[in-house]
Amino acid sequence: MQYVGVIGFPLGQSISPVFQQAAIDVLGIDLRYERWETSTEGLAERVGVLRGDRYLGSNVTVPHKQAVVPLLDEIDETAEGIGAVNTIAKVDGRLKGYNTDAPGFLRALREDGRFEPAGKRALVIGAGGSARAVAYALVTAKVEFLGIAARNADQTRWLRTALEPVTRGIRVFVEEWGSEPMAMAVPTYDLIINCTPVGMRHGRDEGASPLEGVDINPTAFVFDLVYNPRETPLLKQARAAGCPRVLDGLMMLVYQGAAAFELWTGKTAPVDVMRRAAEAAMEYH
Repeated sequence: MQYVGVIGFPLGQSISPVFQQAAIDVLGIDLRYERWETSTEGLAERVGVLRGDRYLGSNVTVPHKQAVVPLLDEIDETAEGIGAVNTIAKVDGRLKGYNTDAPGFLRALREDGRFEPAGKRALVIGAGGSARAVAYALVTAKVEFLGIAARNADQTRWLRTALEPVTRGIRVFVEEWGSEPMAMAVPTYDLIINCTPVGMRHGRDEGASPLEGVDINPTAFVFDLVYNPRETPLLKQARAAGCPRVLDGLMMLVYQGAAAFELWTGKTAPVDVMRRAAEAAMEYH
């Protein structure tokens, strides 16, 4: 028996073990996917365990996506550009970090949302690990204009600076969180992505929208990375504004997990099996 798992804290709401194990079982792989709840103090030890022969790697979630980077032997180009790792895989006995959030986001946006970001004005709400992946993905997909808004102004400015090597002429603008100029700018965006936990069930800001009291362009596409609940306060707000297309974060979660699965196993991920398992798991969360 070999093992993979998810490293994070807390992990009580994570459904990754459910849909990953469903994929493993349907392909008949002798592999178990586990929850590895890990504190900041225990992160180095936990990563060290992955060097054992029985381990193929792991997913990495909050709050460790940046902290795990210096503990690895190498990271791929996408993870380096984002500055965050969400997947660790063994490559020739070495621990290599990847970021599958960026391609997972774009796949969900294009395949499930039927939205092409090239040439559009996009607003990313948040500046943490997920926001970094989304912003990087949008820049590489050649949006025309990228706005970033987050409560932590220093983190927001850092993200804008970090994106400079890949922007290639794309204008990246920092919106001042909660300000009147930001409220006036929001209706000018074609695409809005919430990368914060605001609105998450059982979270500190449950029942809230990150754009509370702000007008949304009725033709905008609104993508909330929160997937519990499936219809978040932000998505309800977008529908009330007349937005014809909205998307929650469940399929991004599945797609990034499918990419990780393929890195660990070398096999094509059974995405339909993973999706059905994830949707079934949501009925109990």
